[in-house]
Amino acid sequence: MSEVATVTTVEKPPAPPRPWTGERIAGAVLLGLWVLCGVGLAAYLLAAWNPELFEKYLPYYLSGLVVTLTLVGISIVLGALLSVPVAWMRLSKNRLVAGFAYGYVYFFRGTPLLAQTFLIYYGLGSFRPELQALGLWTFFREAWYCAILAFTLNTAAYQAEILRGAIASVPRGQWEAGSALGLSKLQTLWKIVLPQALIVALRPYGNEIILMIKGSAIVAIITVYDLMGETRRAYSRTFDFQTYIWAAMIYLTIVELLRNVVDWIERRITVHLKR
Repeated sequence: MSEVATVTTVEKPPAPPRPWTGERIAGAVLLGLWVLCGVGLAAYLLAAWNPELFEKYLPYYLSGLVVTLTLVGISIVLGALLSVPVAWMRLSKNRLVAGFAYGYVYFFRGTPLLAQTFLIYYGLGSFRPELQALGLWTFFREAWYCAILAFTLNTAAYQAEILRGAIASVPRGQWEAGSALGLSKLQTLWKIVLPQALIVALRPYGNEIILMIKGSAIVAIITVYDLMGETRRAYSRTFDFQTYIWAAMIYLTIVELLRNVVDWIERRITVHLKR
């Protein structure tokens, strides 16, 4: 007579509630304060809402937003082009070449963007006779061109380090595999290494664009009427604090859109890694 074995499952007891530690209490308090600040800000905007003021300065804000996006877009593209040779120089075995690239990256990453912009706009402006003799004064007398130059040089240094780190993160075996297939170093870099490196570099690139958008507000100091420049002009004419709140909300919206775009791109290009 055969016996049938029965398997009994023992239910695990529910996990005990998490204790209210000091860190958890502090986090809850800070979260509550942020919620109160958000509610207070929304209440202030509703109470101080001035539709006539909004309609009057909305075109100026949109014009400033276009200037901001144009400045950042041009700087990011030019910086990306410049970062490629700088990253190559950083990876070079030639000490002189690598040292020059290191000095460039060290300077532009180690000094404030505001100081770099002032050095180019005000500093080089003191050499007006020399620049006129070289035919460069037309470029350096314009705040817009000086801002583009400063932002390009700054972001190129950051992008070069992002690219260098991403390439260095690819295992050495990938280079050896490309060589075994008969590919040249350039073909191996373009077809094997860079596709893997760009996955690693995607989020740092996204962060760099976000930092550039937020940092672009400094160009208002050198008379470029970007979003912050138009905000300062609106406040100087109205002395209404909500003009700055509008600008903050626009910057926050741009950053959030960029963050979601980067998340979407990352999901698209890493589908094969999740299967």
